[in-house]
Amino acid sequence: MELSDANLQSLTEVLRKTLDPDPNARRPAEKFLESVEGNQNYSLMLLTLLEKSQDNVIRVCAAVTFKNYIKRNWRIVEDEPNKISEADRTAIKANIVNLMLSSPEQIQKQLSDAISIIGREDFPQKWPDLLTEMVTRFRSGDFHIINGVLRTAHSLFKRYRHEFKSNELWSEIKLVLDTFAQPLTELFKATIELCQTHAADVNVLKVLFSSLTLISKLFYSLNFQDLPEFFEDNMETWMTNFHGLLTLDNKLLQTDDEEEAGLLELLKSQICDNAALYAQKYDEEFQPYLPRFVTAIWNLLVSTGKEVKYDLLVSNAIQFLASVCERPHYKNLFEDQSTLTSICEKVIVPNMEFRSADEEAFEDNSEEYIRRDLEGSDIDTRRRAACDLVRCLCKFFEGPVTAIFSGYVNSMLAKYAQNPKENWKHKDAAIYLVTSLASKAQTQKHGITQANEMVNLTEFFVNHILPDLKSPNVNEFPVLKADAIKYVMIFRSQLPKQHLLEAIPLLITHLQAESTVQHTYAAHALERLFTMRGPSNLTLISPAEMAPFTEQLLNNLFKALTLPGSAENEYIMKAIMRSFSLLQESIVPYIPTLIGQLTHKLLLVSKNPSKPHFNHYLFESLCLSVRITCKANPTTVSSFEEALFPVFTEILQNDVQEFLPYVFQVMSLLLEIHSNSIPSSYMALFPHLLQPVLWERTGNIPPLVRLLQAYLEKGGASIAASAADKIPGLLGVFQKLIASKANDHQGFYLLNSIIENMPPESINQYRKQIFILLFQRLQSSKTTKFIKSFLVFINLYCVKYGAIALQEIFDSIQPKMFGMVLEKIIIPEVQKVSGAIEKKICAVGITKVLTECPAMMDTEYTKLWTPLLQALIGLFELPEDDSIPDDEHFIDIEDTPGYQTAFSQLAFAGKKEHDPIGDAVGNPKILLAQSLHKLSTACPGRVPSMLSTSLNAEALQYLQGYLQAASVQLL
Repeated sequence: MELSDANLQSLTEVLRKTLDPDPNARRPAEKFLESVEGNQNYSLMLLTLLEKSQDNVIRVCAAVTFKNYIKRNWRIVEDEPNKISEADRTAIKANIVNLMLSSPEQIQKQLSDAISIIGREDFPQKWPDLLTEMVTRFRSGDFHIINGVLRTAHSLFKRYRHEFKSNELWSEIKLVLDTFAQPLTELFKATIELCQTHAADVNVLKVLFSSLTLISKLFYSLNFQDLPEFFEDNMETWMTNFHGLLTLDNKLLQTDDEEEAGLLELLKSQICDNAALYAQKYDEEFQPYLPRFVTAIWNLLVSTGKEVKYDLLVSNAIQFLASVCERPHYKNLFEDQSTLTSICEKVIVPNMEFRSADEEAFEDNSEEYIRRDLEGSDIDTRRRAACDLVRCLCKFFEGPVTAIFSGYVNSMLAKYAQNPKENWKHKDAAIYLVTSLASKAQTQKHGITQANEMVNLTEFFVNHILPDLKSPNVNEFPVLKADAIKYVMIFRSQLPKQHLLEAIPLLITHLQAESTVQHTYAAHALERLFTMRGPSNLTLISPAEMAPFTEQLLNNLFKALTLPGSAENEYIMKAIMRSFSLLQESIVPYIPTLIGQLTHKLLLVSKNPSKPHFNHYLFESLCLSVRITCKANPTTVSSFEEALFPVFTEILQNDVQEFLPYVFQVMSLLLEIHSNSIPSSYMALFPHLLQPVLWERTGNIPPLVRLLQAYLEKGGASIAASAADKIPGLLGVFQKLIASKANDHQGFYLLNSIIENMPPESINQYRKQIFILLFQRLQSSKTTKFIKSFLVFINLYCVKYGAIALQEIFDSIQPKMFGMVLEKIIIPEVQKVSGAIEKKICAVGITKVLTECPAMMDTEYTKLWTPLLQALIGLFELPEDDSIPDDEHFIDIEDTPGYQTAFSQLAFAGKKEHDPIGDAVGNPKILLAQSLHKLSTACPGRVPSMLSTSLNAEALQYLQGYLQAASVQLL
């Protein structure tokens, strides 16, 4: 791809089309970009456009496309094609910093992100001059450039906040500190001086305060892992200035906007975070500064208004207090009853109130409200922070705090009772207070697992929660209804079962509520209740107890999907999945109607998949419908195929990448239900499944392998008869998979199915080539995972074709190779094989080699007979060897960067384990004893003498046990 004007012009046109709302114009453009990603200069053309294009929209589009391209392709993954040439990589690193610093802010942000993605892979080893190049720009005095550097440094260093400790990480942070800490401190001091010089110039102040906020974020990242010596020595500079900024109030920087946090709020929020970090982690060193920070932050809390723009500041300030009050040696600061009362009254209660902004979010932005309230992404909300503070105060002062709040709760409930219509927000705050007081420990799976003994949860439920759930008008007071549902959900492990059973039909009714939050919470609460386990690990709620409500539950759940705003509500779909799973065969009568609704929904969402969780649960529900119905009556599988195949065909034809792995799994499930034959509709699809393009995407590999295994299992013979020309394609897939360290085990799954299910004559001509490919891979990269799979394969081959065939094929590749494989691979490595079925295959295969292979008895291979028997007894009796050499650390598929449709395993499409040997061999130890007996009958005296000369005593003892158990002896 030449860097020519013509090419730049056509790339501009393609980029413009990717912004087209019409998918018919947009999709081909996206496909084209995907197809040229691997061309040299592609990335440099994008950089040229974002620098020189006259059209601002194209510049931004090129910047976003470039960042996403880097995100997908910069990391070099073993076995995967490297789409960015070395020349391009060098050119990108040489130009990107300058380009980023000279670009407008919108583009600067994209390039800054790209630098941090590249830096994550290449810094410091492959990009040693990045930091010095950045630090020299601090001297430029141009704050557009300085802020660009700070923004990039922030996106580069913020990973230090969550990386695990390692020597590599420490040495990187040390390098960064040596180069960066001193200039950053100088810049911090200089910027604060400039703020004083320009205190009356609002435009200059805005730029300077952006810098100070970024500097404060960098301080947090660089101090997170440990307290660096440099910052300890310069603590006075940093903390005095931080304290000064916390107490600063510049009228010019105050904004009229009630929603958006201003620069002053953002900076103070970050300083609260920094102070909390020091108070938590470096309390000894921070001790001298703590009292003045507590005072400053307290004053900040008491004087800050209730507007949304202050939310982050208030929540970080409260989190600071929380981190201080749970440390034992700051306990004395809070012991006084009046201090506790003051905190409760001035900080906690006011920040628990339901504000009009919350009400707006509840009504108009329900998705965001649910995300914050249910999923715990409300880290930055006032309520969450106030809750955390209550929890931390209860650590040392549970009695007094509970007593103070009980008074508040009672007075709030009393106010509500006087005039519910006017005062419903008081009850909302009361429920919130009770929840935060009672919750000591919580998990996603069980809700609250540890509760404050001083709060009577059941009594509160009966008196204040149940009445709201029972109220005849589901649409009245939706916030209180949502609170009541959430209470049941949170305290489900604490409330007695009879109350949960009482709540279930009420929750089913709430699925019809108009409020999105309310019916979503009802679906989520039901789903959580259905997963609870009773004493004998059965579900706490049984299908029999659900019988009276089954029809209404299914009706209301499916109706809820038609409510405005909930067409793709993941909580409702998850509740449908969980209801199917709980009710099992009780849903069979409803499936004919429901399957139509599910497939219709699938057709709609496949046009533009945007909610991955919703889609996942939709496919899980389809799998459950198939599984449950076909378990009761396997012949119904054809009616499922009639319903699903038209939609699946459309998904395959339109190449809806996100859905292909799911479609392959559902098809496998359907095909596995068939008795031993492949319907023609599947055979027509078979050649398409071997197309290389499908195997390029990592997410397709596991489900496609499983689908091909189902084809082989159900119709190996018919593939050999009617599609013999496709066998090379099948083996081509095996060859591709076996070459990859990440996917070689999938290649073996496919190979094992071929060996097990294809008629021997159909693959005769390919057998030798298969073994040669495996040996080539063994020579080029021998990994533990590969060896384990290889051992299972050669033993399965031996079970299927016999020990003589195994020995002959090895020796036909190279004389005496069979002995080398035994000596170098089977005997030393068989202990590593894991999994009951895998061990059984190896045991039966090795038994055949020992007792059915003449070459083992009277050639140079005989010396290996006893060591092989010893290894087999070891496989039976010794613990599995799960050691992995130091140089083998795999990159899991999940770790590879960028947006690749990762494989999402459908739990309810699970494949049952297949044992190729089956009942033919019950106990491999008995088989060994019987086979040795048979061998000793054929050549009397040989076996006992081989055993007595070289088998160790312990192994011999085990072998005697097998012979006794089988009631045979050696002659």
